[in-house]
Amino acid sequence: MRTWRMGFIVGSMLLAWAGTGWSESAADAPAARAVRAQAAVTRGLEWLRLNQATNGAWSNAQFPALTALPLWAICGASTASNRQAMADKATAYILSCVQTNGGIYIDQPGRKGGGLANYNTAICLTALHATGRRDLVPVILQARTFIAGSQHLGDDVYSGGFGYDRETKRAYTDLLNTHFAVEAMRRTQDVEDLRPASQPHANVDWAAARRYVSKLQNPPAAGTNDVGGFFYNPDDPKAGTVTNAEGVVFLRSFGSITYAGLLALIYADVTRDDPRITSAVQFAASHWTLQENPGMGQQGLFFYFNVMSRALATAQVDTIPRPGGEPAIAWRDELIDRLIAMQQPDGAWSNANNRFWENDTVLATAYSLLALEYASGLSR
Repeated sequence: MRTWRMGFIVGSMLLAWAGTGWSESAADAPAARAVRAQAAVTRGLEWLRLNQATNGAWSNAQFPALTALPLWAICGASTASNRQAMADKATAYILSCVQTNGGIYIDQPGRKGGGLANYNTAICLTALHATGRRDLVPVILQARTFIAGSQHLGDDVYSGGFGYDRETKRAYTDLLNTHFAVEAMRRTQDVEDLRPASQPHANVDWAAARRYVSKLQNPPAAGTNDVGGFFYNPDDPKAGTVTNAEGVVFLRSFGSITYAGLLALIYADVTRDDPRITSAVQFAASHWTLQENPGMGQQGLFFYFNVMSRALATAQVDTIPRPGGEPAIAWRDELIDRLIAMQQPDGAWSNANNRFWENDTVLATAYSLLALEYASGLSR
């Protein structure tokens, strides 16, 4: 189903990062893990098939990203019963949410964050591109223009990032929206070659994005527990705060947003040997667990699995070195085993903790399917 290549810069970056020594311990490991993951993916996709609405949507139809995430997972699956029918219905629903400004969302006047226009558009953009359908090029190009125009470039601490909705007319950006936006723009960059000559090209101010993401990473002064990790945005202490020995207050790092920061840096063309990358990987190693989202407990657990898999797979990191010469973390196998163990008898996943909407079975299932696909190499 996925017939397009990723953008030139992403492809070149991955080639540059390959062959650096973090590899599989056995030649047949990738094939073996793919078989284990595929069985769980097939069961999860069957659950999605049985729970898709007649209009093609899943979950809350007011937020098309909740349909786009399953579509993205469907496109990454190598085999699935009725996959094309599910994808076509989901795509038709997402197209019904396209706005005249190019965004893909449903306006919700009076709601804080409105229709979460940037969030919904970025995820829908990624999913539509993953279908490989050339007839969607005009919609994808319009969505790219919308996302590019949503980058906040004001003279403030939020400059360079992306928030939920550019129409709020207020300075606000965060790392969750920023990582989805820059990923969508990099993954769809090849489509710019198909843009009519009469239209201006759409792109991110990558230097501004790098600056924004970098300042959300804790420096050594934050203390050994937080150094290298990321926090949500310049002033929202979602995981609390920490005061260092000099009495300076820092926002605490936490697991899922650290992987989001790592992924954003990768797409912003930061090299693997850059201290921002190496310190983020070190944070991941020193806080390694699949029992919780480090710093957040069960909150956002499945997003943690999802963004971890996307970030490490995109970076082509197969094992995470531990400090002190301890055995490296075979994150792919450990994550696949954890997700298989957590899969419900009906094929779905769900989080009892509803922070970040994760007791929505569709959302948790889509996150899990994508995590399995990226960890096993079924998708990239």
